[in-house]
Amino acid sequence: MKNAIFKGAGVAIATPMNADGSINFNKLGELIDFNIDNGTDAIIICGTTGESATMTDEEHIESIRYAVEKVNHRIPVIAGTGSNHTEYAIHLSQKAEALGADALLVVTPYYNKTSQRGLITHYTAIANSVKIPLILYNVPSRTGVNILPETLAKLAEIENIVAVKEASGNISQIAKISALCGDKIDIYSGNDDQIVPIMALGGIGVISVLSNCMPFETHEIASLCLENKFDQAREKANKLLEFTNLLFCDVNPIPVKEALNLMGFEVGECRLPLVRMEQEKIDKLKACMQKIGLIK
Repeated sequence: MKNAIFKGAGVAIATPMNADGSINFNKLGELIDFNIDNGTDAIIICGTTGESATMTDEEHIESIRYAVEKVNHRIPVIAGTGSNHTEYAIHLSQKAEALGADALLVVTPYYNKTSQRGLITHYTAIANSVKIPLILYNVPSRTGVNILPETLAKLAEIENIVAVKEASGNISQIAKISALCGDKIDIYSGNDDQIVPIMALGGIGVISVLSNCMPFETHEIASLCLENKFDQAREKANKLLEFTNLLFCDVNPIPVKEALNLMGFEVGECRLPLVRMEQEKIDKLKACMQKIGLIK
């Protein structure tokens, strides 16, 4: 059995922006402390929710550096370092390792895509370039590439490929991963509405958008699952399901940044090409947040 990077709820943290579009590191620090103070089990920096796709190289590296220093070993810091260019992913991964990241989140190659054999070669090269553990990120709706369970079973044989963030939404596929890989790879839910079913199949946690706004509650749901208290976990998850779904009523991270702004975190807007969602959606989000007591 490989050592788990974390168990429970890790936050795919949003990146606050100033009015001029630059990164607001002071606000990022506030979000990090808010999450740690409320039970979040890991910080995932420079993921999809963090708008890594529109960061410059310098911003990407500086964001990882800042998160590592701000967290200061309180919980693991996992750095997003994936790319559709293997050599660039290696470059980012080695930088993140040198900066003190505890692990890497590496998305499948997007746009140019690759075959299953190509995935094995790609991930093997990245894993061999660093010593820290890798979480593979499977999100075919964004990348157009799906890591098949049989491919994941082969990659699980590599010592520092230790986990997968499964955001395919395919519960049958996740069941097959669990059956084929056993304790050779940890499974994290990549979808907040699937925490309970994925953990019932042997998952050990979630890499969460919801945690940005509700870190304590997301941690609690995952913790209950780890304690095999699935009835209680399901009940709590169902109470938050409307809000969870509204966080994906537009392209992530547009809704979660709107929600954080409504909570007073002043994280700004997303970088183009992402634009603020329509007022009708904002009104629905606000009404739901009021209903669950997240805002007045």
